[in-house]
Amino acid sequence: MSGREHVSVLFQEVLDNLISTESGIFVDATVGAAGHALGLLSRNRKLHLIGIDRDQEALERAHKALEAYSDRITLLRGNFGDMEGLLHSAGVKSIDGALFDLGISSYQLESGRGFSFNDDEELDMRMDRKQDLTAYDIVNSYRQDEIARILYEYGEEWQSRKIAKAIFESRKKVRIRTGLELAGIIASVKKRTGKIHPATKAFQALRIAVNDELLSLVKGLDGAIDLLSPGSRIGVITFHSLEDRIVKERFRNDEVLTVVTRKPVKPGFDETRANPRSRSAKLRIAQKK
Repeated sequence: MSGREHVSVLFQEVLDNLISTESGIFVDATVGAAGHALGLLSRNRKLHLIGIDRDQEALERAHKALEAYSDRITLLRGNFGDMEGLLHSAGVKSIDGALFDLGISSYQLESGRGFSFNDDEELDMRMDRKQDLTAYDIVNSYRQDEIARILYEYGEEWQSRKIAKAIFESRKKVRIRTGLELAGIIASVKKRTGKIHPATKAFQALRIAVNDELLSLVKGLDGAIDLLSPGSRIGVITFHSLEDRIVKERFRNDEVLTVVTRKPVKPGFDETRANPRSRSAKLRIAQKK
């Protein structure tokens, strides 16, 4: 790991808009490196924060980062799609705010799990190392048409069939072991346009498939909204159109919610210049009636 510091996206916007009282229970459904959590705890002196993450390494970093607030935090390992069960098992029946930051952290990109195009470790992409399915399994074992479907549906990759064929032909000769190898195969059949790496959409699609991210998001929103107390807010930071569409439609169509952000909040010029990874972030907020 290079030691690059993780920067929480839309940090100030989250602090300013998601909670209006110093007290209560706030759920950070993707606590990760605990950047947002740290800000919320330091600003709201009576807040109790529950941090959820399926990645054990992320929870260990969060525990260390939040050590000064150990009497006001509860960290739970699990998928936020199981939020209601996780919180009920911790004795929590209602919450006063929730945040979902759906981005992958700098630590995970550099964790040697194949999330990065430059990763020369085994192709993994699991957020939770306890689960069985990996990106290696999909790339090396799934049928060509199934790989194409995953790339198209989860990555909105219009060259999905061409890429799937290249993967299929390559693995006939030798198994595709690393993120670096996979990125090279994709780049051999898809030209780069601008600054975006040609493998970006395919890697997104594989990560979503491995971690079942879209279904987890739907279930996580269900759980958080059910648990929210009246007047409390839920915020979701998305990084691609599939996630954003789910959140937008749920907030708009749920009768118990009032949409706070008619248009999503996006990072400003200074933030995107300092943290280019934030450029695709969108924050949507809703309040329970």
